[in-house]
Amino acid sequence: MTTTAEPAAPSTREAARKALDAAREHLLGLQSPEGWWKGELQTNVTMDAEDLLLREFLGVRDEDETREAARWIRSQQREDGTWANFFGGPPDLSTTVEAYVALRLAGDPPDAGHMRRAAAYVRDAGGLPATRVFTRFWLALFGRWPWDALPVVPPEMIYLPSWFPLNVYDFGCWARQTIVPLTVVAALRPVRPLPFGIAELHGQAVPRRREGGWEEALHALDRALRVYQRRPLKAVRRAALRRAGEWIIARQEPDGSWGGIQPPWVYSLIALNLLGHDVDHPVMQRGLHGLERFTIRDGSGRRMEACQSPVWDTVLAMTALADAGLPPGHPALERAADWVLGEEVKGPGDWQVRRPGLPPGGWSFEFDNDYYPDVDDTAEVVLALGRVAHPGAGPAIERGLRWMAGMVSRDGGFAAFDADNTRELCRRLPFCDFGEVIDPPSADVTAHVVEALCAQGMGDSLLCKRAVEWLLKAQEQDGSWFGRWGANHVYGTGGVVPALVAAGVRPDRPEIRRAVAWLERHQRDDGGWGEDLRSYRDPAWIGRGASTASQTAWALLALLAAGERGPAVERGVGWLTERQRPDGTWDEEHFTGTGFPGYFYINYHLYRLVFPVSALGRYLREDAS
Repeated sequence: MTTTAEPAAPSTREAARKALDAAREHLLGLQSPEGWWKGELQTNVTMDAEDLLLREFLGVRDEDETREAARWIRSQQREDGTWANFFGGPPDLSTTVEAYVALRLAGDPPDAGHMRRAAAYVRDAGGLPATRVFTRFWLALFGRWPWDALPVVPPEMIYLPSWFPLNVYDFGCWARQTIVPLTVVAALRPVRPLPFGIAELHGQAVPRRREGGWEEALHALDRALRVYQRRPLKAVRRAALRRAGEWIIARQEPDGSWGGIQPPWVYSLIALNLLGHDVDHPVMQRGLHGLERFTIRDGSGRRMEACQSPVWDTVLAMTALADAGLPPGHPALERAADWVLGEEVKGPGDWQVRRPGLPPGGWSFEFDNDYYPDVDDTAEVVLALGRVAHPGAGPAIERGLRWMAGMVSRDGGFAAFDADNTRELCRRLPFCDFGEVIDPPSADVTAHVVEALCAQGMGDSLLCKRAVEWLLKAQEQDGSWFGRWGANHVYGTGGVVPALVAAGVRPDRPEIRRAVAWLERHQRDDGGWGEDLRSYRDPAWIGRGASTASQTAWALLALLAAGERGPAVERGVGWLTERQRPDGTWDEEHFTGTGFPGYFYINYHLYRLVFPVSALGRYLREDAS
């Protein structure tokens, strides 16, 4: 049953109104002249370490850039000598190793205090043998790990048809774009030695017990591939390398990137260089110059963004400003709509492998990523454009809805980049230890699709009803929903509840009441909500963590959609109003975005602003009604 309460006290409403006004003005001030918004995507120092290693491998490393990158890497080291993958997180062995090697490259001596502490942790944690496969690939490039001790990734897999198990299209787009160039690197096995050794990082890793079944079979396959690797069919190997190179070049974006993300970008440049493209080749030059746009320089040094999110940030800002009361014809919304409409992906992409007859019509996350539009961005674009009075929005929304509908998976749910990208076998491959490698439907993406469909009057469609049924089945036993692309159950629940209510699920339904109860149980004593990223690996952290502005807003959006007006909402609003900065935004050091659950996380610097604006706007609107 919906909680009944007296309307918020005037002091609460007034504080919320003042906070919303300040936040709205701050957000408006961040809009670019072209109409877009973009906050920094902060990740971990492997981006910076691998950038230096890439430049060392290609022979283009600059001493000034190295010095500034090293300054940033040092600034992120903790007192115990380690580096983590997210703010406040546990030490991460592979991240620490890569940061350490980058600092050695920058000239930091191994007997310096901060380096001794890092090396001691690495040895105690098992040393280089215990690092992830990708870290050991980087070390092998420089002769600091034997190629024979790495899994075999044959370039011949480029020939596997799309229906055959473990073909490249069985992998999620981010993994696919990384694995194809990796096959080139692993086949050619280059070594360009570093001017120093890293014997101080060697330790004795505890051998991992293998499970039976598929894992043992895949390790047997790896052993067979090792035999082939020693004596491949030369003509077939040459043809496969050539085909892989063509595949890579065909997917380079206009800005020089691959998919607008760092991992495939660096490996593609290495692979193409090994295939004979020197650094002066136009493809290589575009790739190297494109990295500049992903480079941030400030008083802390030089750091790299793993990705950029202008489309995502812009449409979230548009929705937030509409929630804050901007009229549909406001100039800021019109400028944003102009820019978003120009970003529609109208050409072919890898998604057509699974959906060959589906016309294009989606949006991607980045400035340039025309091969990989995604369902999540497209759903949020449809929601945002639906709240703007723009003459060109209607046809684009229709194309977006058509493309989005065509990307439904067989079970009725929606994934981010592909349909039916669910082959679990990919996760078990020996080289796939760097995070999620497939793209199955998720609750957060499916919820955004449902909300977009309902906003366009398609709530009664079979497509929407199947998605709602998928969401109801995906609810966790505790009443929450898992968040694939945001941290974590607070994000999932914060997205699903508004979508279900929009689709006609009554707030008094048991599923909604269980979700509300879960949120209320996990509200912190200070009135906010927070969930530590360790919840992806340790269930004890589910719903637990330091309160953050973005996660508090997600919880409020769910509670408001469920019709809640009681103490939990008032305390959550109070948390936001009391902790707002004088400039109208909020501090948020904790990461609340997810790249690969359990491995790679993101601090979206605009999340701390756009979601509180939406939450406060909806709170005041509902309170007034």
